[in-house]
Amino acid sequence: MVTITKRLDAGSFNLKDQVVAINRVTKVVKGGKNMSFAALVVVGDPSAAVVGYGTGKAKEVPQAIRKGIESAKKNLIKVNLTQSTIPHVSLDATEPGKCC
Repeated sequence: MVTITKRLDAGSFNLKDQVVAINRVTKVVKGGKNMSFAALVVVGDPSAAVVGYGTGKAKEVPQAIRKGIESAKKNLIKVNLTQSTIPHVSLDATEPGKCC
């Protein structure tokens, strides 16, 4: 079953961004090596429980981060929180046949 979510507007939130990882990518071509950078960025608003992630690729690190932030702002989702925890199902660990 496909769930349709309404796209959230990034301008209405006080978003903070955090760079998770920066990866140097080297592609070997006939003339030598082409080097670029890939950045994984997460943005979110803790007070509104909104989060998004995105990746960006560019020849330089700051441009890759900027592209990642733009991509993350396009993929915002609302996260249901119980106090400060994301609710999830947990099974009893003492039963031998059960696993998560």
